[in-house]
Amino acid sequence: MTSTRFALAVAAAAVAFFLCACATVAPSAAWEGRLRGDAVVLLGEVHDNAVQHRLRLAVLQRAIAAGWRPAIVMEQFDRERQPDIDRARRERPLDASHVVDLAGGSGWNWDFYRPVVELALRYGLPLVAGDLSNAETTKVVRGGVAAVFDAAAVAVLGLDRPIAADWQAAQEREIDAGHCHALPATIWPRMARAQFARDAVLAAALSGRSDQGAVLIAGNGHVRRDIGVPRWLALDPRRVFSVAFLEDGDAATPVSAFDAVVRTAPAARSDPCAAFEKREPPRGGD
Repeated sequence: MTSTRFALAVAAAAVAFFLCACATVAPSAAWEGRLRGDAVVLLGEVHDNAVQHRLRLAVLQRAIAAGWRPAIVMEQFDRERQPDIDRARRERPLDASHVVDLAGGSGWNWDFYRPVVELALRYGLPLVAGDLSNAETTKVVRGGVAAVFDAAAVAVLGLDRPIAADWQAAQEREIDAGHCHALPATIWPRMARAQFARDAVLAAALSGRSDQGAVLIAGNGHVRRDIGVPRWLALDPRRVFSVAFLEDGDAATPVSAFDAVVRTAPAARSDPCAAFEKREPPRGGD
C-alpha cells in the first residue's frame, strides 16, 4: 500500500470511529450533576447492550474528570474476590486485564466492564467486589440465608427484617418473567430470598465505601428503588440516585422505579426464551 493510500485508509478509519462515537455517546444530561460529593449512584444496564455500556462509561468519565472520586462497586465481581482485586492492583497497578484475569468470573462479557476497571485504576479509585457468588446464591435458594450468613451477619445486612407483601410479590413477578415463566411458582419465594440477599450484600458494599461517594455497576433490576438495592441502603435517601439504562420497547420495567432513565435501541439478540431450559438457576434476577 502506498503512503498516500495508507494515509487515506487511516483517515477513513478515524472518521468511522468518530461517527460511531457520536452515535453512541450522548451529551451530558442534567441529572449527571448528581454525580458528585458523597452521592451514592446506582447505574443500571441491560447486560448485553454494548451501547448502554458506552453511554454509562461516558457518564462516569465526565463525572470523574470533573473531580468526583467515588468507590466503584461492581456486581460483576463476587465478594470473595476482593483479595484478588487488591493483589492484582499491587502487582500491576494500572493493568485492568490483570484484575479481570485474577478476580473476574465467567458469564460476563469483560470487554464491556474492563473500561470501568481501567477508569478506577487510572484515578486510584476503590474497586469493590460486590455480589454473592453463584455458589453462595445457590445455597441461599436451597437452604435460606442461614446457609451462608451467621446470625450477626444476617442482622447487619438486615436480612432478618420482614419483607412487605407487595415487595415480595413484585420480586417474585420479576423472577417469573425473567425466567420466561418456566419456573414452578413454588420456587419463586426461594429465588426471591436469594435476590434479597444479593441486594442486601450489594447495599452493604456501597454503604461501607460511601464516605467519598460510591457508584454501583449492576443490572437494572438491582438498581430499582422499589425492589432493589436502594431498599437495603441504610443511608440518607437524599444521597441515593438510581439510573436505569433501558431499551426502547421495554414497557415491563416501570420507569417510576428510577430517578432517571436513559433509553437506547435494543441489542441484537436471539429470543432468550426460545431455548430456556426448565431448571433451577443459581441466581435470582438482575
